[in-house]
Amino acid sequence: MKKIAILFSVYFLIFFQSNYLAAQEIPRIPINTVVERIQKYLGVYPVEKVHLHFDKPYYAVGDTLWFKTYLYTNQLEYEPSKIAYVDIINGRDSLIQTLRIPLKNHGGEGYFVLDPQFIKQDNYRFRAYTKWMMNFSMDYFYNKVVTVGDAINKKLASEVTYINEGNKTKANIQFRDAKGTLLSRRKLTWETIDGWDPFDKGKGETDDMGRANITFSAKERELYKNGRLIVKLEGETAMVGDFPLKNALTSYDVQFFPEGGELLADVKKPIAFKAIDSQGKGVQLKGKIINSKKATIAEFEDFGLGMGYVDFTPAEGEKYKAVVTINGQELTYDLPEVKKDGLSLSLKMIDAQAVQMEILTNEAYLSQVQNQPYYIFGQMNGHLIYGAQVTIKNATSSINIPIKDLPNGIMQFTLMTSQGKAVSERLIFHDFAENLKIQVSTDKANYRKKDKVILDLANMTSEKAAANLSISVIDETKTPFDDHQENTILSNLLLTSDLTGYIEKPNFYFDEKVSNRKEALNALLLTQGFRRFSYDDLLAEKYPAVNFMPEQGITLSGTMRLNTGRVYPNGGLLLSIPARAYRKDTYTDNNGRFAFENLNFPDSVKVTINARSNENYRNIIINMDQSFYASVDPNNPYKANEILNIDKEMSSYLANSKNEFRTSILIDEVTVTASRKENRTSKEFSALSGLSMADHRIEGERLNGCNVLTMCLNTMLTGVTYDVNTLKYYLTRSYNQGSRVPVQFFLNGMPIDENTLNSINPMEIEAIEIFNRDDLGTVSRLYQNDGVVSIITKKEKPKGPRMTLAQIEAMLPKSNVIDLFPLGYIKERKFYSPQYVTDQQKAVNDYRTTVYWNPTVELDETGKTTLDFYNADGNGKYKVVVEGRDSVGRIGRTVFHYNVN
Repeated sequence: MKKIAILFSVYFLIFFQSNYLAAQEIPRIPINTVVERIQKYLGVYPVEKVHLHFDKPYYAVGDTLWFKTYLYTNQLEYEPSKIAYVDIINGRDSLIQTLRIPLKNHGGEGYFVLDPQFIKQDNYRFRAYTKWMMNFSMDYFYNKVVTVGDAINKKLASEVTYINEGNKTKANIQFRDAKGTLLSRRKLTWETIDGWDPFDKGKGETDDMGRANITFSAKERELYKNGRLIVKLEGETAMVGDFPLKNALTSYDVQFFPEGGELLADVKKPIAFKAIDSQGKGVQLKGKIINSKKATIAEFEDFGLGMGYVDFTPAEGEKYKAVVTINGQELTYDLPEVKKDGLSLSLKMIDAQAVQMEILTNEAYLSQVQNQPYYIFGQMNGHLIYGAQVTIKNATSSINIPIKDLPNGIMQFTLMTSQGKAVSERLIFHDFAENLKIQVSTDKANYRKKDKVILDLANMTSEKAAANLSISVIDETKTPFDDHQENTILSNLLLTSDLTGYIEKPNFYFDEKVSNRKEALNALLLTQGFRRFSYDDLLAEKYPAVNFMPEQGITLSGTMRLNTGRVYPNGGLLLSIPARAYRKDTYTDNNGRFAFENLNFPDSVKVTINARSNENYRNIIINMDQSFYASVDPNNPYKANEILNIDKEMSSYLANSKNEFRTSILIDEVTVTASRKENRTSKEFSALSGLSMADHRIEGERLNGCNVLTMCLNTMLTGVTYDVNTLKYYLTRSYNQGSRVPVQFFLNGMPIDENTLNSINPMEIEAIEIFNRDDLGTVSRLYQNDGVVSIITKKEKPKGPRMTLAQIEAMLPKSNVIDLFPLGYIKERKFYSPQYVTDQQKAVNDYRTTVYWNPTVELDETGKTTLDFYNADGNGKYKVVVEGRDSVGRIGRTVFHYNVN
């Protein structure tokens, strides 16, 4: 990486010196000033990117999901983040859990247990980032939709298709029970809801094949975007089906993007197009461009995924339309307005040595810009790779930009006036550099079940460097997947992490078997958004605010005050973590501030901060700083990757999961005679009986050591955001959309306000239940709320002897001793890999789909290593995927197959 950074600066100096003398007029903003401000931004705001490598593409309830976290940074002159965060978000945009991953050598291990008690069948989003990345747009966070099926708890399997009939929509749904039996002649009720409010409802019955035809309508199709269809089947055990309505939308949109930004009269250049459906996925199309006389000017069709481009020379004063055909439907769109004045950047040619760019204009506008100085800048991965002052001499001006020795990735070239205004941009993908090449080989081409596999890895890169790799081996027969849909370490760090919006099938552009992949990638860059920074803001010296620095470890900080409100300087504090036998002390500064830095503890452990060593400790109050995490962005473009009919799409995987976890399924049929604890729920209270199952439940044990209830609620309420300005709590997804309708709190079924919360003793709470929706509207209509938080206390025990004063004082919250349960590092856990040496060991059934997972593979000084593991019982192809990076920043991915008979 250091070599790369040096080359960037050398390129700039060469281009600057060779082009600056060509200017004929004195610029208003000298190029030195522009460069200085750009370099200031790029030097102070390094780029960090996060990538996750999963052991397989999808999972089932009961599985353990394994992943490796990779951190990419574009600079070595600063200490990069040592912590990454991984959010697990369900299909309704509610945060399930946040994992804190420690990073070492730019990598960290992670896992998530898909516990059948808490995880249900759904499309989950895994979002990864660092605190430093929170200073910038969430568009550049890592996002991946991971589908989780259920063969353990789910009693109702279904397959739904939507058909639009005028102003109505028909849902055709086939129902089966957990054993696959058709649910024939079952009465049902249904309703369509948008958030909390139903907009249609009805009754019906399944036919002999377990099918139900449900027809509903909505005055506004916008309700479908966040709406759901809820179907309840009657019987001995009521079963509920829940289907998103966004899949019922069947509209198309086509957008057009002239290269460089605008159509210029009499200038020939490509115009790109992108056709998507209502889910955001690309659709095939053919079309033609016609003029005002309906004469065909050009014809076109997509390269794949609904994108392509066609060369086009517009005429001044003419208006053009595009007539396209999508799935037999003919649609007409207006093309952008033809401009008679303007300049445009265009790509003429690229090879391993240079990029040849052109600055295009027409003869009519040439007289206005001739001999005028312009600037052209190129940046890549947060480095300035090119800077030059050019003078417009002709309608077409060519510029050769050397790119030898640059790494792979997106290059952004910007044409700017001498006043500092950007007038045209062009994105180009560079893929001539060498990636990390990992060779995979096995001791045999064909194996038997439970055979031992000896696998060799070798670094075949021309200049070897220490490598940090992760490897997964899966039974591909049980886990089929279109590899084009995978967002690999290459497609993520080189492509999608620099683009905004949804990128469909990102690995499609890196598959060398795709003959037109480079043309398709060029079309993607002509149509996709890119905006890591704005040149206009940089030249105006408007830099983004830095609220978070790159974390080097866990920090707990705050302020110590007297109960009068005055800060307490030079006060002593002691931090202890009993579970780790750890103690550390510190002192406050002149402003009463303190910080315990570089802490290391696992999640869910108790941390105590004590100020009793001070003389007047009875009057001391410890105020801890609030922990900030990224909010859940409601407009997640990657919802397009969600699977509607999970039972059908994952049928083979779920059948295997049923065998693997069959003991868990049979547990439902066991009669338990022993007494068990009855957990109290919100269903006990009449005011809340109309609510469905709680979306989240926090057991009272998690509140142990919580002195002030609101302090714990601010961090524990999943899917709920606390606003420090209004002192109210809101559903996160609604809050991010601008809503300020608060949640309603209940204590044992009685409504309470936020001021009452701290009067509740946390030790008396049995559970807290969070409801993100009110299907029947029984609560929301009465209290005008959005969401419910129900606090349930323990049942009163028989009265005992009167408490002493000391016992009462012990129960009161102490301001000089704070007990916390902060988010710690994810607990260590190793992947279990069985050995089959004896006949007795081989007699055990092995239904594993992930046969081997190793997130920390290190190569020796020769660039090689050998691994071994045992196959499972599955026959067919086993897929080996290796991803990783080396110490100089090269990244790579290798896919290898072997056979098991």
